[in-house]
Amino acid sequence: MSEFAIKPDDLTSPEIAELLADHLRDMNLHSPPESVHALDLAELRQPDITFWSIWNGDELVGCGALKELDPTHAEIKSMRTVPNYRGQGAGKLMLRHMLDEAKLRGYERLSLETGSMAAFEPARGLYTSHGFTECGPFADYILDPHSVFMTRQLREEC
Repeated sequence: MSEFAIKPDDLTSPEIAELLADHLRDMNLHSPPESVHALDLAELRQPDITFWSIWNGDELVGCGALKELDPTHAEIKSMRTVPNYRGQGAGKLMLRHMLDEAKLRGYERLSLETGSMAAFEPARGLYTSHGFTECGPFADYILDPHSVFMTRQLREEC
């Protein structure tokens, strides 16, 4: 993992555009349209979203974003690793980066939505291994058999 560098990203590079287009195609391949909650480039350029990319030199490895839901709660969005880099720790590195950033910002809770199908099993495993547990829908989500909602408390109880 030491060769990977995480950088704030302005979503203007062709590599990011291609990775996010692949992400949306993949989500639509595995989920019905009403259950695809991935954001496109324009939606990721909102002021309540911070986007990062991971690089190995000049080669894009992956990405991830935090969306502020309220001053105490944020959501993980657009976690994606380039296929050639899967299994090399980039997803763990990005998740840890976002957990650290969420704590620095004072969020008390970090949540996410992912798919319930077998294709999303590796993602669910990654989140579970970092302390996320299943929960009910949050923010504007509704109960959906194609979605798994997960959350993690960031503040230790007194």
